[in-house]
Amino acid sequence: MDTKLDVTGTRSILSSLDEYRMAVAEIAKHAHRSLSIYTPNLEPLLKLGQMSQTLPERLVLARGHARLRVLISDPARVAREGNRFMQMARRLTSFIELRNVPPEYRSNPAAFIIADSSAIAYRQQCTRWEGIVEMNDQQVVKRYLAYFDEVWAVSIIQPELRATAIDF
Repeated sequence: MDTKLDVTGTRSILSSLDEYRMAVAEIAKHAHRSLSIYTPNLEPLLKLGQMSQTLPERLVLARGHARLRVLISDPARVAREGNRFMQMARRLTSFIELRNVPPEYRSNPAAFIIADSSAIAYRQQCTRWEGIVEMNDQQVVKRYLAYFDEVWAVSIIQPELRATAIDF
């Protein structure tokens, strides 16, 4: 069954991995300056498959000033999981930044991706694919971006997220 996600209105409901993939692709298309991702680990990016490599790469390579920020609240899982997204992040360190969420913020079970300050795909429970995509309500998007920026400001840059000779 081929499902078409309606993202022309302001808000759409997401109920599956396929809908989440479409929402992330649409949000990434709207990004001109930045993508901000809040995730417990990189599992959602892994589940997005090839798209997790092509969308960020397209953003940062097409726009030299663009950047991708990723906050990870379960960094132990990331360190154990070797994946292509991490390899790309380690190659493009000028554009892609990964940080660990400080312990006092790790109880937040949500996951979201924000394009600039204009669009968001939000899942209240990171373990489920149900959520919303909001393409036009800047107040909603700015609220979550403010939270992301607050956590980012106190987040921890981890040496294990930097490039190593093994990666190249």
